Amino acid sequence: MLFNDILGLSHIKKHLTLSADAGRIPHAQLFVGKEGCGTLPMALAYAQYVICANTQGENVGENTACNTKCNSISHPDVHFAFPVSNSDKVKSHAVSNHYMEEWREFLKEQPYGNLFDWYRLIGIEKKQGMIGVDEAQEVVKKLALKSYEGGYKVMIIWMADRMNNSAANKLLKLIEEPPAKTVFILITEEEEQIIQTIRSRCQVLHFPPLAEEVIAEGLVEKGLTKEEALRIAHESDGNFNKALDLMNKDSEDLVFERWFVQWVRSAFKAKGNKAAIHDLILWSEEVAKTGRETQKKFLLYCLAVMRQAMLTNYNVSDLAFMKIHVEGFQLAKFAPFIHENNILQITQELEDAIYHIGRNGNSKIILTDLSIKLTRLLHKKAA
Repeated sequence: MLFNDILGLSHIKKHLTLSADAGRIPHAQLFVGKEGCGTLPMALAYAQYVICANTQGENVGENTACNTKCNSISHPDVHFAFPVSNSDKVKSHAVSNHYMEEWREFLKEQPYGNLFDWYRLIGIEKKQGMIGVDEAQEVVKKLALKSYEGGYKVMIIWMADRMNNSAANKLLKLIEEPPAKTVFILITEEEEQIIQTIRSRCQVLHFPPLAEEVIAEGLVEKGLTKEEALRIAHESDGNFNKALDLMNKDSEDLVFERWFVQWVRSAFKAKGNKAAIHDLILWSEEVAKTGRETQKKFLLYCLAVMRQAMLTNYNVSDLAFMKIHVEGFQLAKFAPFIHENNILQITQELEDAIYHIGRNGNSKIILTDLSIKLTRLLHKKAA
């Protein structure tokens, strides 16, 4: 991948290429950034820059054969590890190697894609993928081999926060003291979920959300008008993957909007209304039928809406980027119900639900409990 193909982030590109040109290549780096900011494309471009010994800030060096292999994601010295799970294709002990064909497709079609996009591609959207001890053993085996071209080897671990403790402990010594000319690039959206002993051995690079102008330029290249591109860029909140989904009307947020509106409307009616309580239970059952990753992503969406509602309520409209497309629902009318007297409790309840669902709790019970608590919290008066 060319650095020129990556949106924005010119300061990070410059830092990575100049340090590589000077021979200062850390053996372990941690790329931290929210969804859609370009951490994975940057890791691909940087790996290509290092392995092919490219110079002058772009992946067009003299080693044409090496660059061609990297561009087609088939270079034998670039290795990958990413969250997987057993599926119809792989019945047991699933590891990244079993899904390399799908991974290449994902990198070519959705380099800014999120974890749920990946799960959907390999048919495990109702499961929770992970990087387990079998994967860690594969990483050890791959890096024990000599470099195919005699230069650097790069191991890219995408969504490294999905490593379980057994895998992390198995890789710890290797990350601390890797073989000569071996580079680890760990990518995560949640830095604090990676064990401290691994974090402390990595050079950390934080990626900011993409600027609206940068996202708009990327959307214009996809065929949108400047006006429409700017509107979607504002709504995407620095997330190019979300911007593409909104452009294609394929965003999971569009489904989440309907769930959210149905949820809060039922919660409002539920005070002293048995029929509305029944609606909340039915809603909980319906959402509980989806996969755990979908449920967690929906609850994170709810957290974002609550924050936007509070900002709107306190007249900080410049920071309120979100728009809900459900007919008859206006965030401005919902906003007065989210205030200083309930926002902390609502946030805590949503975060607790995300935690318990992630720990394989009964989704129907968790969501029903959350819904009943929401009916009380929404009716609390502002101080």
